[in-house]
Amino acid sequence: MNSYKHILLAVDFFDQQTLVAERAKDLAERYGAKLSAIHVVDTLPIADPANDVLVPFEMDLSQEFIALGRKKLADLASTLAIPEAQTWLETGSPKQEIIRIAEENAVDLIVVGSHGRHGLALLLGSTANGVLHHASCDVLAVRLHKP
Repeated sequence: MNSYKHILLAVDFFDQQTLVAERAKDLAERYGAKLSAIHVVDTLPIADPANDVLVPFEMDLSQEFIALGRKKLADLASTLAIPEAQTWLETGSPKQEIIRIAEENAVDLIVVGSHGRHGLALLLGSTANGVLHHASCDVLAVRLHKP
């Protein structure tokens, strides 16, 4: 088996992201691989739990998510010594954008966190599940446990 040469860390900045980042960094160091990072701001409508309806993002809210994501991604890149040219902040479907960036940049391993959803939550499609089943490269889903 060939060593990994380019590892893409996919981050969502929710919980336990440090664990996922540490795993990606460790693998990059072990293989002498280039480490890159991506964060995708999901532009799909969100559910309003009070009314059980879909509410589209307001543009101002999307811009706030993008600005916050940009800052967190820059902080993470600084911590992991990832050059700015190897970080991507995208908008759209997380699983589609992660796969697109991986393919465009010859990534041979994607590292993503997984909450281990079951049943309906899995059927609705987690990002990790979508990346795992559609990426053309290896995918490491780091198990995230409930806090």
